[in-house]
Amino acid sequence: MAGNNPEDQKPSPNERIKGESNFLRGTIAQDLKDDLTGGFTSDNFQLIRFHGMYQQDDRDIRGERAKQKLEPMHNVMLRARMPGGVITPKQWLSVEKFAEEHSTYGSVRLTTRQTFQYHGVLKPKMKLMHQTLASVGIDSIATAGDVNRNVLCTPNPVESEVHQQAWEWAVKISEHLLPKTHAYAEIWLDGEKVESTEEPVLGPKYLPRKFKTTVVIPPQNDIDVHANDLNFVAIAENGKLVGFNVLVGGGLAMTHGDKNTFPRKADDFGFITLDKTLAVAEAVVTTQRDWGNRSNRKNAKTKYTLEAVGVDAFRAEVEKRADAKFAESRPYEFTDRGDRIGWVEGIDKKHHLTLFIENGRILDFPNKPLKTGLRKIAEVHKGDFRMTANQNLIIAGVATEDKDEIERLAREHGLIEDELTAQRQNSMACVSLPTCPLAMAEAERMLPQSVTSLEDILTKYGLKDEHIVYRVTGCPNGCGRAMLAEVGLVGKGPGKYNLHLGGNRAGTRIPRMYRENIGEEEIMSILDDLISRWASERQPNEAFGDFVIRSEIILPVVNSAEDFYDEPSYSI
Repeated sequence: MAGNNPEDQKPSPNERIKGESNFLRGTIAQDLKDDLTGGFTSDNFQLIRFHGMYQQDDRDIRGERAKQKLEPMHNVMLRARMPGGVITPKQWLSVEKFAEEHSTYGSVRLTTRQTFQYHGVLKPKMKLMHQTLASVGIDSIATAGDVNRNVLCTPNPVESEVHQQAWEWAVKISEHLLPKTHAYAEIWLDGEKVESTEEPVLGPKYLPRKFKTTVVIPPQNDIDVHANDLNFVAIAENGKLVGFNVLVGGGLAMTHGDKNTFPRKADDFGFITLDKTLAVAEAVVTTQRDWGNRSNRKNAKTKYTLEAVGVDAFRAEVEKRADAKFAESRPYEFTDRGDRIGWVEGIDKKHHLTLFIENGRILDFPNKPLKTGLRKIAEVHKGDFRMTANQNLIIAGVATEDKDEIERLAREHGLIEDELTAQRQNSMACVSLPTCPLAMAEAERMLPQSVTSLEDILTKYGLKDEHIVYRVTGCPNGCGRAMLAEVGLVGKGPGKYNLHLGGNRAGTRIPRMYRENIGEEEIMSILDDLISRWASERQPNEAFGDFVIRSEIILPVVNSAEDFYDEPSYSI
């Protein structure tokens, strides 16, 4: 079946790069020896992504360097592979030490992909970076590029037995879908050269586009299933995992001005038992591999393949390849997707402290030495750390006798804030400027003050303890998941954003654009008017996103593929 890739269309340049790469080796090793440039040349710029890195530069100083006739300050961002976000204290100490000694920015960045990133690592330190991570059992294989990326899993600190089982499946899925080439070990770890002859799951040209997979434990939708290609919704009976509902074809990225691109919710394919999990995961990936669009990368994601061939045809092909039949989905409900900030006790009587890390940026700030504090906690903690997809960190598995010491260290270093508002807890931004090459507007750097403005508005109308799911992305690529927010800002240009309204707290509704290409002052003025109405007209416990839909301030996006770009209604 041709699927979404008509045979008479020319493959995109990336298809040639992958096909000629000798299974992702390219000439990366030779580039590393070239000290005349801090960057990677030609095809290797794309190929290093399959090794978990993006070439970037500091855009704040790009112009000044150009005046001095210097090339941009090339460096890489590395994203680690940490299925389910679980990391040991020993690993954390090694990660933090490298950031302190060898990263330009000195920080560790927790990301929406439930892992950590380094920013600002220069070419001479790249091999050391990979070798340092490998020494504590961490790699960055397939965390970027046209492959299945880091597998997310709800870091549930309460239902510990179900979480353990779900996390183990996240690890198994990650390992099963990894590239089989030895290129990573050869180039970065000086491993033995082993000739690669096949990629049984990903194929010789890998996938048409990036692919994202999650394991989620209801009622928490803290990994945002509708932002991902493949999702396994954990179904438990009597405290034991029995299988998964499988959701396919979610994705949030789009391109400004291109109505052939759009955010899309995932479709529910049905229920499978545990023994079919890996077969179904492989079948979804290989179907997308074979049917996905390899001519137009803007339409190469799984969501566009489902739109092109139809959900029923795609599901039937998955059943055929997996030798499995989807049963009717088991009932479940998502009620929330925020992290439980503070202490909770699990069913195993262990204690778990979720720390709010604004923007996920772990650094020693004035009066808030977060990085030092986490180092001191890691030196004494006997459990593990769990990174969340909301850019926060859980100190998990704390025994009762150790709880006071962990809390003391956290408070001394500004990791616990008693005055933290619900609004700040439920706000998030992508990295954006100055490092992301795709960024059109600020996100991480504008979020703190933007949230303060929103807090002031809520307080003004007697809603100090309320919150709105608020997210900002510097471009329409979707990293900050603004297209699943109640209020989502998508960068359009310097200081300008498209304002989207109407998502819900459960993360199961895509918002619609309300105003285009406006500045922060106008955005806050609009939100002031809308929140005033919400305060006076809301029904009991009605969330903001539900209110703007019920009040017909904005029309809901019913079918994101068909009506996302329909004209919205304005009533203020």
